[in-house]
Amino acid sequence: MAAKKVFPSPVWIVFLFYFLFILGLDTCVEASHLHYVHLQSSEQSIVSPLYRTAYHFQPPKNWINDPNGPLYYNGFYHLFYQYNPHGAVWGNIVWAHSVSKDLVNWKPLKPAIFPSKPFDINGCWSGSTTILPGNKPVILYTGIDTQNRQVQNIAVPKNLSDPYLVEWEKPDHNPLMVPNQENGINASSFRDPTTAWYADGHWKVLVGNKRGKTGMALLYRSKDFKHWVKTKHPLHSSKDTGMWECPDFYPVSEDGKRHGLDTSINGKGVKHVLKVSLDDTKFEYYTVGRYIREFDRYLPDNTSADDATGLRYDYGKFYASKTFFDHSKNRRLLWGWMNESDSVNDDVSKGWAGLQAIPRTVWLDTSGKQLLQWPIEEIESLRRKGVQVHNTRLSPGQHVKVEGITAAQADVEVTFDLPILDNAEAFNSQWTNPQHLCSQNGSRGSSSIGPFGLLVLASDNLEEYTAVYFHVFKNGNKPVVVMCSDQSRSTLRSEVDKTTYGGFVDVNLKDGKLSLRSLIDHSIIESFGAGGKTCLTARVYPTKALGGKGNLFAFNNGTQPVTISKLEAWSMARATIN
Repeated sequence: MAAKKVFPSPVWIVFLFYFLFILGLDTCVEASHLHYVHLQSSEQSIVSPLYRTAYHFQPPKNWINDPNGPLYYNGFYHLFYQYNPHGAVWGNIVWAHSVSKDLVNWKPLKPAIFPSKPFDINGCWSGSTTILPGNKPVILYTGIDTQNRQVQNIAVPKNLSDPYLVEWEKPDHNPLMVPNQENGINASSFRDPTTAWYADGHWKVLVGNKRGKTGMALLYRSKDFKHWVKTKHPLHSSKDTGMWECPDFYPVSEDGKRHGLDTSINGKGVKHVLKVSLDDTKFEYYTVGRYIREFDRYLPDNTSADDATGLRYDYGKFYASKTFFDHSKNRRLLWGWMNESDSVNDDVSKGWAGLQAIPRTVWLDTSGKQLLQWPIEEIESLRRKGVQVHNTRLSPGQHVKVEGITAAQADVEVTFDLPILDNAEAFNSQWTNPQHLCSQNGSRGSSSIGPFGLLVLASDNLEEYTAVYFHVFKNGNKPVVVMCSDQSRSTLRSEVDKTTYGGFVDVNLKDGKLSLRSLIDHSIIESFGAGGKTCLTARVYPTKALGGKGNLFAFNNGTQPVTISKLEAWSMARATIN
């Protein structure tokens, strides 16, 4: 999870929460933000539908943050998540729980975990699930105990024959892992246990930590999943990165195929990914490397930076992510939390805050240097009326409107044919920060090849739009591609965050083609460049381009023409969510 602050939960309030959930009130989760005590118990009787999404996961109201412990069990997908049942700001956090057969439509259940014991009475924070031998799922989570220490606890299903796994119990041998003077762990920086893996006769799990400004993934091991011992050294650490929240550690196949691997797999043809969420910057990065099992150490390949400048799942609004191995379809799936970009008062007025990104399949690129991500195939079941555009030239300064779909609730895939690289602007070696490069140039600027892409959630006269686009440069004979999401004109409202996002795209452009996919859902735009090599997620709040008034354009503001080789766009149906 993101940085959290303690909010005491008296026992009578805990049972009140429980009672209210049984009566059918909405479920939600926790987050990493400031404490607005005066707003935490303010029930909202009217929830504005203005920016509600149609097919992204969120409860009907209140605050939601980190996805927790996703798993597939006996025919159902389970998602737990941090949730405040009593307001649209962070506080009163429980583990809300929903189930699905298809990862698209979700049924809410009562909270799986809520403060109730001395080892979690002040909070039930983020964690993971592990499926033990015998098909027995267990939850590891961070509890805030009576001393306001962060400790690691376990919860187990009360009835394994229940496919919904509604009831969870907390064994008396909790907590399993405790910070103390002997192990030198800061009790306020010790959280978010990972899915466990099995190796050399031991179960192993990571817990996020820091020492000074050095971020760490502490390693614990156990023979019985009950008694845990911290190893002498962390699995991995990196200087000047700050607190490592929500660590994730999992294997990927080197064959470049989309299939996933069980978390305990290691050996020939396998690499590992270590992802951490940085509390100081509120974004994530990952590295690809090797897990040296005999020494319990992780060694990055050094093909990307092992710090805040490194590879990211998403260069936009995406945090506290969690993966799991979906054995039903032999794939690894990624969930991520998207926070709001408007104010706390706006959130309270809306009556809700936060949602989850569309689950993504993740796998290792054939280069072995980075991951690829793509929206789950199930989301395509919501595609309805569609349109196509083929072989359409975009002259410099030209905009082409995509007609015939509901542009505020859509799925768009487009492939561009580019002019020869000789015409591209030379890349300056000092341009090391893609976000800064996108901010400086903007979608209205002009270079030789780019900006070109999509104008999303655009008003009729383009007073409002969010631009998702590419710039193509050349460094000698090699292309340098930057993907951007420009929110500077996304709304006429002045009080919201309009940060422009950007990331480099590692492509060779030998075929002269560059692709883009955007999932548009009223106030969310998730974009995937070059088949999922670079991803950008934006939260936007248009005033003129809402609902049926939203438009979609393909555009080219470069000085060289580009061609739409193929564009397909679909209106998206509304999912049944909670």
